[in-house]
Order: sequence, then structure tokens, then C-alpha cells
Amino acid sequence: MELGAAGLQEQPFPTHGKPLAIITYRSQRAALEVLKDTHDHPTGIALLQGPPLSGKSVLIRSFVDSIEQDCAIALVNGKGLNTTNLLLAILRKFGYEIDLSSPNELMGLLRIFALQQAASNVPPLLIIEDAHELNPSALRALSELAELRSRSGSALKLVLVSDRSLGSIVNAPAMQAISRRLLHDFHLRPMTRTEATEYLHQKLQVAGADFPAFIFPNSVCDVLWEASGGWPGVIDRIALLALAKAMTLPVPTEVVEYPALPAGTWIDEGSDEPLATADIPMKPPQVVVSASGSVIQELTMQKPRLLIGRSEHNDIAIGSRFISRHHALLVRHGKSTFLMDLNSTNGTFVNAKRVSNHVLVHEDVITVGHHKIKFHDPFATKRHALEGKAFADTAIMKTLEDMRNLLAQENTELLPAVSEELPTLQS
Repeated sequence: MELGAAGLQEQPFPTHGKPLAIITYRSQRAALEVLKDTHDHPTGIALLQGPPLSGKSVLIRSFVDSIEQDCAIALVNGKGLNTTNLLLAILRKFGYEIDLSSPNELMGLLRIFALQQAASNVPPLLIIEDAHELNPSALRALSELAELRSRSGSALKLVLVSDRSLGSIVNAPAMQAISRRLLHDFHLRPMTRTEATEYLHQKLQVAGADFPAFIFPNSVCDVLWEASGGWPGVIDRIALLALAKAMTLPVPTEVVEYPALPAGTWIDEGSDEPLATADIPMKPPQVVVSASGSVIQELTMQKPRLLIGRSEHNDIAIGSRFISRHHALLVRHGKSTFLMDLNSTNGTFVNAKRVSNHVLVHEDVITVGHHKIKFHDPFATKRHALEGKAFADTAIMKTLEDMRNLLAQENTELLPAVSEELPTLQS
């Protein structure tokens, strides 16, 4: 289909050149915060990892454009570079035109430049793309540069960007100067279903579409999200193809192709568990309360517990006779959130299934009475079991004690004692 026939003035999904607009989603915005924090930190070094077509290059260039002009920045692709070529590439990005070929001379010149800049309180920033493809000798040179220090901190800020995990490289004995300074180890995550729909519609709108949802209805966006795995570069390509192949509007789901998808960099080879990424900025979960399709309350889970019920003493108070005075409870335990039904009269449901205790994942829908509560937490992707004595001691018992205190204040009956039978946790 021609762009004009779809009401578009420009190609909304270009695969080359500068995009019409930078449209980010939650994980990418978190990555930008990591890059900013690294740049502002006196000894900042960060790893930015994400599979091909995850949007790393767009993010890096957007970040570089946001930095003040007085900071010297070198953005270098490390693919296949040895020590000499790496140092030459860095110095040229910093504005040097040189004919030196000795690694020692090049390293000396780069040291002087970095220390001079740092003495002026604007240490230079070095960003290496495809860092995993650097020659081992070049990696050792980077480690040597990481040891440069000024009075206010490190003389060179460093961001290593890669299509795969850099953990094994950074943790090597020869890279201790980098691992000691490592501030962030960030792995990009894909878009959620909702984010993909917003992403597609915004791209169409920027390209001139007055009614993006007519070109790609939500049902088509869902198929594009599923086919792309949520990765922005992949969704751009399959959306472009779908638009080109469509003969009518709205674009039919039948024209959406399912390509091979890249694997996330947070998965260790041979393992299904994420790498330890304690430095990833994780925002608290959000809950959206609705009735008859209309949103009546949105709440961020800032506290470790949220109480749901009819009483005004609840964090989420819903005045409905189908909901118990204290109906259910949301509890944060580590990075997980679980839902506890408080012996409610009409029960608590998750995705139409009645539950007692239930570990929540992103976009679960809780039903209490005639109200729905949608749970948003893109980092909650697996329904891990919350079991064991430590969990019972720290979560359930403390939660029930708090509940007793609240109920006592309201002059109501206490909950059953902890020793009485409790529902078992479901994984």
C-alpha cells in the first residue's frame, strides 16, 4: 500500500537513518537514566546490553545529543579493533588528527587529554559499541584507561555497549579496574503489549496519520507485539512489511510476518534465570482500578502493602456491598508481589480464577466484586513460588499482625491467629 493511501506523509518505520521521532518505553527510559547517572557520577562506568534491534544505537545517540557541548565525547565501534586502532579511533573522535602508530605514544597522548579535561571538571566520556568484539589487547587498554584518576574522581567516564552479556569479560582478572568502578549493569527489556500499541500509534501519528488506530487497530498491534517479541527494531521491520503488503485498511493480521527473534542479554548461556542486575532502576508496581470499563483510581505501590476493601481505612477503598470490609491485600516481598485474600465473602479472582494467595505477574487482572484491578510491573515476568520459613516469618506473620492492629483500631473482630490454618501459596 502506498503511504498516501494510508494517510501518511512519511515512512513511519524507517530502518535506516535518523527516525522521525524518538519514542521510548519504560526499559529504554530506565536505560537513559542509567546513562545520565553514569555521566554525572565521579567514577561512572556502565554496561548497556541488549540484543540486536533492541534500540541501543538510537538510545546512545539520543543520550549523546542531550549532553552539554563542553563535555568531550568519543563514540567508537569496537568491532575487531586492536589496541592501536582503538586508541586512534578514540583520539580522532576527540578531535585529534595524528600520524602516531606506537600504542605507547597513543596511550600517552590520550592520558594527557583525559587528565587535562578532568582537571577542568569535565572528564571526557567514552562510549564503545560492540564492546564484546574488541581484541583482548584493546580490552586491556580500556582497563588501563579506567585506572586514570583526577582529584575529583576518574579522568574518563566509560560506557560499554553490547549485543550480548559483558559479565564474563568485565569479571575477568585483567579487567578489575573496570569491575571495581562498575556503577550499572543494565540489560534492556522488550516492550509490553500496551507499550507496543502506544509505540506503533505514536509512530503513525508522527508520520501524518490522523487516526492511527484505524491503520493498526489494537488487535493488529497485539499481533505485531507478539511477532516482534516486543523489541522496537523488530516491530519496526514487521510493521513496515505489513503496511507495504496490505491492500486495504485497517491492515489485516494475515500480512504480519513472524521472524526469528533475538534472545535477551540477561539470560546466561544454558540458564533460564536473569543475570544479577541489582543496579537496574526498578520502579514500584502500579495498579489501575476500574468498574464497567471506566478507570476510577490509579495507584503506585510505594508501600510494602496495599489493603483493598470496602472500609475507608483501606488503601484502595471501594464502596460496594459485594466487597468485604477488608477484602484482599497486596504485599511486596523482594522483587515479587503477592495477593492475599482475607477470607472475603465473595472471594478474590485473578484472571477469572479464584485464589487464596497468588504471586502476580505483569498485566494480571484482579477481580473483587464487580471491580477489576489491573497489576502493572514489567519486571514481574515469572510467577515464582514464595515458600519457606523465612518467607512465612517475614511476610505473612508481619502482614497478619498489622492487620490485627488495624482491625482492633476499627473495633472489629481480629483475624484468626497465625497458628491457625492458612491457605497455601500458589506458584
